[in-house]
Amino acid sequence: MSVLIVGSLAYDSVTSPEGSVERALGGSATYGGLACQFHLRRLNQGHAALVGVIGADFADEDREVLASSGLDLSGLETAEGDTFRWEGAYHGAMAEAETLATHLNVFEHFEPRVPDALVSPSVLFCANLHPAIQQNVMDQTQVGHLTMLDSMNLWISIAKDGLLEAMTRADVVIINDGEARMLAGDENLVRAMRDIAHTTSTRTLIVKRGEHGVLACHEGEFVALPAFPTEAVVDPTGCGDTFAGTLAAWFASEGPPLSLPSLRQGLVHATVTASFTLEAFGTEGLQSLTPALYDDRLEAYLKMVSP
Repeated sequence: MSVLIVGSLAYDSVTSPEGSVERALGGSATYGGLACQFHLRRLNQGHAALVGVIGADFADEDREVLASSGLDLSGLETAEGDTFRWEGAYHGAMAEAETLATHLNVFEHFEPRVPDALVSPSVLFCANLHPAIQQNVMDQTQVGHLTMLDSMNLWISIAKDGLLEAMTRADVVIINDGEARMLAGDENLVRAMRDIAHTTSTRTLIVKRGEHGVLACHEGEFVALPAFPTEAVVDPTGCGDTFAGTLAAWFASEGPPLSLPSLRQGLVHATVTASFTLEAFGTEGLQSLTPALYDDRLEAYLKMVSP
């Protein structure tokens, strides 16, 4: 097993200027897992496994979406109650979602239990979870290559010390630009990133910048890439998780040590893959993605960014 992803599985109801969708399959583990498994299959590099919780209302067809992708679902727990629900809306340039309702349901008391068969992944990705839960997962695993974690502004507000501690234990930290500025207390993004990297001893800090692309710092050296330009901006939900899941697959396929050139290549793949999620509601973009479609877009993107 190459990659272990721990996070949420959810049903999302989303409205954007392009329309709306009800009860769409979502969640950080879902997006990250589908993206990761697509690339592991494409690269013929093993498979990914999910650890998460769903409710009794989780549809058989949605479980089949995950299973048919090749994901290992042995770490998926079914609990009494309903699956995590999120309702949101995007307006204007759709840079940020407006949360209309959050129903944690079975996710509220989620305590990840990593099955014995999954405790030794090459790459561990702790998706957006409370820092204490992320550290609990780290305690349960023996990771061969590297550990990644994602976070959000809520944990910076209510669990900053725990988040900083979790970040010291991770090899790769992925946050967005607003979270980086908030965490460091500095509006200058480069200074903020250097401060975070120093404070947490994080070797690789990756900052997502939405339509402005990505800025990463690896052992003091920076790499910047633009987003893939697309006119079809339908639903940004899950783009960050798609991005992270793709990186997890790339890191697992490359193996140690992580170098700046390898990181840059991974960021290219992550950026291209996230653009497919952006162009459809929910996971439709990932479900319909084929190697041929991917390769065509990758070639177009490389022409943009390669000298």
